[in-house]
Amino acid sequence: MKNRILLGAFLSFCFSNAQVYTFSSEKEGKTITHRIMMDDNYLVETQFISNPAEFILTRGGFYTKKDNTYQVALEFNSNHEKDSVKTLQLVWEDTWKKSTNKAIDLNGKWLMAGRMTDEGAQRRDTTRPRKTMKFLQDGHFQWIAFNTETFQFFGTGGGFYTAENGTYTENIEFFSRNNKSVGRVLPFQYSLQGSDWHHQGKSSKGDPMHEIWTQRVN
Repeated sequence: MKNRILLGAFLSFCFSNAQVYTFSSEKEGKTITHRIMMDDNYLVETQFISNPAEFILTRGGFYTKKDNTYQVALEFNSNHEKDSVKTLQLVWEDTWKKSTNKAIDLNGKWLMAGRMTDEGAQRRDTTRPRKTMKFLQDGHFQWIAFNTETFQFFGTGGGFYTAENGTYTENIEFFSRNNKSVGRVLPFQYSLQGSDWHHQGKSSKGDPMHEIWTQRVN
């Protein structure tokens, strides 16, 4: 099933680089933020309300481009049980505003690859269908947990972040599992070790953690 959305024109040269775009709409007196994060082949669309905090939907996958039309083969869709959508066709118009945040060293797609324990690193197979992915671009971040075979969606959260002097800080703008987490600021220590990102601190529940994320190549 295809879902055609008019999203906002934009100059074709912008697609040679990763970007974040945002616009707002109104529904029942509430302002909905629409955000699209993309790199050269992957796109994530998310909709949420800031006040009062409410998560609406997220969906994303690999895309191809022809003229100003983008065909997205979804890997996840938080509304799939309701709408059965697995393919999006996006036509761009001029209502989208490009992010102004500068690129920083964690930009890209990352897959949860394991954890550090007292016994050392415990790695997981990142090629399996059940994935937890973080997509970071131009100071924005989003994590998504999903299954590419069953199309199950397990949760997402995101907002904006900074990464300076070994400190990575998340500012949560939406969270599908608990709207009360919106507004929280979570600092972590981080380091890049080859293709791995080591991420250490406390989870949104306050539990200590030391995660290993690795760059997604496909």
